[in-house]
Amino acid sequence: MTLDRQRLHLPKVIGHRGAALRAPENTLAGFAKAAELGITWVEFDVRLSLEGRAVVFHDDTLGRLTDGAGKVGATTLHDLLARDVGSHFDPAYKGERIPTLEAALSHLRKLGLAFNLEMKAERGREEALAEATARTLEAVWPPEAPPPLVSSFETAALAAFARRAPLTLRGYLVEALGKNWRLEAQNLGASAVVCNHKLLSQADARAVKSAGHALLSYTVNRPERAAELFAWGVDAVISDVPDAIMAIPR
Repeated sequence: MTLDRQRLHLPKVIGHRGAALRAPENTLAGFAKAAELGITWVEFDVRLSLEGRAVVFHDDTLGRLTDGAGKVGATTLHDLLARDVGSHFDPAYKGERIPTLEAALSHLRKLGLAFNLEMKAERGREEALAEATARTLEAVWPPEAPPPLVSSFETAALAAFARRAPLTLRGYLVEALGKNWRLEAQNLGASAVVCNHKLLSQADARAVKSAGHALLSYTVNRPERAAELFAWGVDAVISDVPDAIMAIPR
């Protein structure tokens, strides 16, 4: 599948985990900050609680970002929702909670934000995460809203999602393009390729664009690097400081 240009309308700048250096990452407050900064798209992460509920959180453990400990996938939803995920960033955000995917989608809709959802699947739970993600999108994200882009480093999770929600746009997410990237992206029905800007070359960018895919690159926090990537044909950069990237002349 090549890029459906009528459906995937990417901005130049996407807020990474909301706006990760401006507000607590992957939180409702972070999404609100992104909207306040004038961002129209955000990227965020989704994984499963112990009982299989989809929550918005990046790490597989709680220690870095919350007042709790242990693995997210071994923690009940009740206990996850009790964790403070704002104080680590700034005391002003004390009491900020881990959102469920349902809550995050409802909030994004109210804010008028579109999104790139990255599935973070534990080994053996790829199908379960794909199912939970697809089911929640169907229930909460209306057909008239901007179509989301769903990606994952775990090929099994994205393939499962493709089977479950074949009409939802998908991103082939990698650190660097391997020799078989064209076939792998095709097999996943990917409309976009998403890769680490540090491992992207101008020749790679040209190849992706020539193949008909949208090209996104992460995590770009220096305006001069963003300008270079745009000159290479990169469609969108994902940034912790999206306002700084938006400020560069284009």
